[in-house]
Amino acid sequence: MSSIDQYGSNGQRSGNADGGGAMVVGERRRAVVLSVVAVLHCAIALWHGSAHLAVPVPLSPLQTAFVGLVIVTLPLLATALLWTRARPGAAILYTGAMLASLLFGVINHYLLVSPDNVMCVPPGAFRLRFVLSSALVAGSELIGTVLGVLAVRRWRR
Repeated sequence: MSSIDQYGSNGQRSGNADGGGAMVVGERRRAVVLSVVAVLHCAIALWHGSAHLAVPVPLSPLQTAFVGLVIVTLPLLATALLWTRARPGAAILYTGAMLASLLFGVINHYLLVSPDNVMCVPPGAFRLRFVLSSALVAGSELIGTVLGVLAVRRWRR
């Protein structure tokens, strides 16, 4: 662990790095970055949801439940837990939710032939919004997954 992870700018130990107690500087930085990505992901996902309604591309009840729980709620819950002593487990939850969201989106928006596939969305005023938001949500999930894996590896040491 680098000295920046162990000590604050005043040279005082900022906490312990074993996942318990106060967060050290590096842990705080990781939690901030993961939090920002989760909030941006949620905003993009909600924007994409509005595109679903505008086109319209309806979701099944099971898909709607998955979106509400895994894509929106779990990353935000995990983000809140990153700021507690449960941060190693929260990082695992965060990473799992982002990976599951990424797989769901890639399968539904790019692989399956269905009304949810970006190539099947009919031309119109909201097609660009749907296609762009699909790509942005996938990008935020990819970034969240990669950063989550790095956080899990770091906090499991």
